[in-house]
Amino acid sequence: MPDNSTVTELRSITAADPVGVRVSFREVLAHFCSGVVIVTSSNGSDAPVGMTVGSFTSISLEPPLVGFFAGRTSTTLPHISARGHFCVNVLAEQQRYLARTFANSGADKFAGVEWTAGHHGSPRLSGAHTWIDCTVSAQQSIGDHDLVVGHVDALAVPGDSGPLVFHRSIFRRLEDAS
Repeated sequence: MPDNSTVTELRSITAADPVGVRVSFREVLAHFCSGVVIVTSSNGSDAPVGMTVGSFTSISLEPPLVGFFAGRTSTTLPHISARGHFCVNVLAEQQRYLARTFANSGADKFAGVEWTAGHHGSPRLSGAHTWIDCTVSAQQSIGDHDLVVGHVDALAVPGDSGPLVFHRSIFRRLEDAS
Protein backbone atom coordinates (compact mmCIF):
# COMPACT_ATOMS: atom_id res chain seq x y z
CA MET A 1 0.00 0.00 0.00
CA PRO A 2 1.45 3.42 -0.99
CA ASP A 3 2.37 5.98 1.61
CA ASN A 4 -0.41 8.58 1.25
CA SER A 5 1.86 11.37 2.46
CA THR A 6 3.82 11.16 -0.81
CA VAL A 7 0.86 10.78 -3.17
CA THR A 8 -0.17 14.03 -4.85
CA GLU A 9 -3.78 14.34 -5.88
CA LEU A 10 -4.03 15.07 -9.59
CA ARG A 11 -6.80 17.24 -10.92
CA SER A 12 -8.23 15.83 -14.12
CA ILE A 13 -9.18 18.40 -16.72
CA THR A 14 -11.91 17.40 -19.16
CA ALA A 15 -13.51 18.81 -22.30
CA ALA A 16 -16.22 20.18 -19.99
CA ASP A 17 -13.55 22.71 -18.93
CA PRO A 18 -12.23 24.03 -22.30
CA VAL A 19 -10.37 26.94 -20.68
CA GLY A 20 -8.60 24.51 -18.34
CA VAL A 21 -7.66 22.30 -21.29
CA ARG A 22 -6.20 25.27 -23.22
CA VAL A 23 -4.22 26.44 -20.20
CA SER A 24 -2.84 22.97 -19.33
CA PHE A 25 -2.43 21.51 -22.83
CA ARG A 26 1.18 22.59 -23.44
CA GLU A 27 2.30 21.68 -19.92
CA VAL A 28 0.79 18.20 -20.07
CA LEU A 29 2.23 17.47 -23.52
CA ALA A 30 5.67 18.62 -22.34
CA HIS A 31 5.74 15.43 -20.27
CA PHE A 32 5.90 13.42 -23.50
CA CYS A 33 9.48 12.92 -24.67
CA SER A 34 10.06 13.53 -28.37
CA GLY A 35 12.96 13.44 -30.76
CA VAL A 36 14.13 16.69 -32.30
CA VAL A 37 14.36 17.11 -36.05
CA ILE A 38 15.13 19.90 -38.46
CA VAL A 39 13.16 19.67 -41.68
CA THR A 40 15.01 21.27 -44.59
CA SER A 41 14.28 22.11 -48.20
CA SER A 42 15.08 25.00 -50.52
CA ASN A 43 13.23 28.06 -51.72
CA GLY A 44 12.54 29.08 -55.32
CA SER A 45 16.10 30.34 -55.79
CA ASP A 46 17.58 27.11 -54.34
CA ALA A 47 18.64 28.80 -51.09
CA PRO A 48 18.34 26.42 -48.12
CA VAL A 49 15.42 26.75 -45.70
CA GLY A 50 14.65 24.81 -42.54
CA MET A 51 12.74 24.62 -39.29
CA THR A 52 12.93 22.75 -36.01
CA VAL A 53 10.07 20.27 -35.63
CA GLY A 54 9.06 18.38 -32.50
CA SER A 55 6.15 16.49 -34.00
CA PHE A 56 7.73 13.96 -36.36
CA THR A 57 6.61 10.36 -36.73
CA SER A 58 6.85 7.25 -38.85
CA ILE A 59 3.55 6.47 -40.57
CA SER A 60 3.93 3.37 -42.71
CA LEU A 61 6.48 0.69 -43.60
CA GLU A 62 4.84 -0.22 -46.92
CA PRO A 63 5.06 2.20 -48.56
CA PRO A 64 7.69 3.91 -46.39
CA LEU A 65 6.05 7.12 -45.13
CA VAL A 66 6.93 9.65 -42.44
CA GLY A 67 5.14 12.79 -41.35
CA PHE A 68 5.49 15.99 -39.40
CA PHE A 69 3.29 18.86 -38.29
CA ALA A 70 4.19 22.48 -39.03
CA GLY A 71 2.39 25.58 -37.83
CA ARG A 72 0.56 27.45 -40.57
CA THR A 73 2.54 30.58 -39.70
CA SER A 74 5.80 28.81 -40.60
CA THR A 75 7.84 30.62 -43.23
CA THR A 76 9.52 27.33 -44.23
CA LEU A 77 6.34 25.32 -44.87
CA PRO A 78 5.36 27.14 -48.11
CA HIS A 79 8.80 26.36 -49.58
CA ILE A 80 8.48 22.66 -48.71
CA SER A 81 5.00 22.58 -50.25
CA ALA A 82 6.17 24.35 -53.44
CA ARG A 83 9.36 22.32 -53.81
CA GLY A 84 7.67 18.98 -53.05
CA HIS A 85 10.75 17.58 -51.33
CA PHE A 86 12.27 17.78 -47.87
CA CYS A 87 14.90 16.18 -45.67
CA VAL A 88 14.30 15.20 -42.05
CA ASN A 89 17.53 15.67 -40.09
CA VAL A 90 17.24 13.84 -36.77
CA LEU A 91 19.53 15.81 -34.49
CA ALA A 92 22.40 14.28 -32.58
CA GLU A 93 22.72 14.91 -28.84
CA GLN A 94 25.39 17.61 -29.33
CA GLN A 95 23.26 19.65 -31.79
CA ARG A 96 20.94 21.49 -29.39
CA TYR A 97 22.34 24.80 -30.68
CA LEU A 98 20.95 23.90 -34.14
CA ALA A 99 17.54 23.10 -32.65
CA ARG A 100 17.42 26.57 -31.09
CA THR A 101 18.74 28.33 -34.19
CA PHE A 102 16.27 26.68 -36.57
CA ALA A 103 13.36 27.32 -34.17
CA ASN A 104 13.78 31.08 -34.68
CA SER A 105 12.11 32.83 -37.56
CA GLY A 106 13.85 35.40 -39.72
CA ALA A 107 17.53 34.74 -38.98
CA ASP A 108 20.00 33.24 -41.47
CA LYS A 109 19.66 29.77 -40.01
CA PHE A 110 22.33 28.25 -42.26
CA ALA A 111 25.09 30.76 -41.41
CA GLY A 112 28.11 28.66 -40.40
CA VAL A 113 26.17 25.37 -40.69
CA GLU A 114 27.81 22.62 -42.72
CA TRP A 115 25.54 20.60 -44.99
CA THR A 116 25.43 18.66 -48.22
CA ALA A 117 22.67 18.41 -50.79
CA GLY A 118 20.52 15.31 -50.39
CA HIS A 119 18.71 13.11 -52.89
CA HIS A 120 16.50 15.99 -54.15
CA GLY A 121 18.79 18.85 -53.14
CA SER A 122 17.41 19.39 -49.63
CA PRO A 123 20.14 20.06 -47.05
CA ARG A 124 21.47 17.13 -45.02
CA LEU A 125 23.00 18.69 -41.91
CA SER A 126 26.51 17.57 -41.04
CA GLY A 127 26.67 15.61 -37.80
CA ALA A 128 22.98 14.68 -37.81
CA HIS A 129 22.06 11.46 -36.00
CA THR A 130 20.10 10.31 -39.08
CA TRP A 131 18.60 11.89 -42.17
CA ILE A 132 15.62 10.94 -44.33
CA ASP A 133 15.07 12.40 -47.83
CA CYS A 134 11.39 12.56 -48.82
CA THR A 135 8.94 13.54 -51.52
CA VAL A 136 5.74 15.19 -50.29
CA SER A 137 2.92 12.71 -50.86
CA ALA A 138 0.14 14.47 -48.91
CA GLN A 139 -0.52 17.64 -47.00
CA GLN A 140 -3.58 18.42 -44.94
CA SER A 141 -4.61 21.26 -42.66
CA ILE A 142 -5.49 20.05 -39.17
CA GLY A 143 -6.27 22.62 -36.48
CA ASP A 144 -3.65 25.38 -36.57
CA HIS A 145 -1.05 23.11 -38.21
CA ASP A 146 -0.50 21.26 -41.47
CA LEU A 147 0.33 17.58 -41.55
CA VAL A 148 2.96 16.90 -44.20
CA VAL A 149 3.41 13.28 -45.25
CA GLY A 150 6.55 12.29 -47.10
CA HIS A 151 7.42 9.21 -49.11
CA VAL A 152 10.91 8.09 -48.06
CA ASP A 153 13.31 8.19 -51.02
CA ALA A 154 16.67 7.81 -49.25
CA LEU A 155 17.87 7.51 -45.65
CA ALA A 156 20.96 6.76 -43.59
CA VAL A 157 22.54 6.72 -40.16
CA PRO A 158 25.74 8.59 -41.02
CA GLY A 159 27.48 8.21 -37.65
CA ASP A 160 27.35 6.65 -34.21
CA SER A 161 25.89 9.51 -32.18
CA GLY A 162 23.04 9.47 -29.72
CA PRO A 163 19.82 11.36 -30.54
CA LEU A 164 18.76 14.69 -29.07
CA VAL A 165 15.44 14.49 -27.21
CA PHE A 166 13.07 17.12 -25.82
CA HIS A 167 11.27 16.61 -22.52
CA ARG A 168 9.60 19.16 -20.22
CA SER A 169 10.91 22.04 -22.35
CA ILE A 170 14.55 20.94 -22.00
CA PHE A 171 16.86 19.34 -24.58
CA ARG A 172 18.26 16.11 -23.21
CA ARG A 173 20.27 13.07 -24.22
CA LEU A 174 19.30 9.47 -23.79
CA GLU A 175 21.01 7.44 -21.14
CA ASP A 176 20.88 3.69 -20.63
CA ALA A 177 18.48 2.68 -17.90
CA SER A 178 20.32 -0.55 -17.21
